[in-house]
Amino acid sequence: MVREVSESCLDNLLTEVVSCYCNRFYPNKHDLAARRIEAIGYQVGHQLSERYTMERPRFNDHLEAIKFICKDFWLELFKKHIDNLRTNHRGTFVLQDNKFCWLAHMSIDPLADSSKSADGSASPTAGNKATHAMKMHLYFPCGILRGFLSNLGILCAVSADILTLPTCAFTIRIKA
Repeated sequence: MVREVSESCLDNLLTEVVSCYCNRFYPNKHDLAARRIEAIGYQVGHQLSERYTMERPRFNDHLEAIKFICKDFWLELFKKHIDNLRTNHRGTFVLQDNKFCWLAHMSIDPLADSSKSADGSASPTAGNKATHAMKMHLYFPCGILRGFLSNLGILCAVSADILTLPTCAFTIRIKA
């Protein structure tokens, strides 16, 4: 029996988790909220690693594990492969998803991001808040990647950047 979760339910859950941690639990402590969201993703990635690697042989190196994430794991999670994988062959990998589904329904007003207050300084705007909310949504998948690799014995740091909506690049830096 195959168990699946509705994509819309997962989208709504992620949105609610980010909203709760950022606005209700830690409204003035964005770093703490980000760490908590990433920790939830870490637990999910750790458990998914056990499920998806249970019946396959152990990975020989980091590159093999990253390729597994790009092809098989991403396909299971998002029904598509990673669009681009780059590496410097020294422990840094960049995984680019040109249509990251958890950002696909988001948008920001580009004019709102560039608004200035009367004295010329940047003021908090709806666009800035939307950009911040989008970045907060990326801590969860970063945690998933870090938890997945950690369960395989690969210690790493994972960060994400929004290139242009909904394109997202995940940078994985393997720790020696």
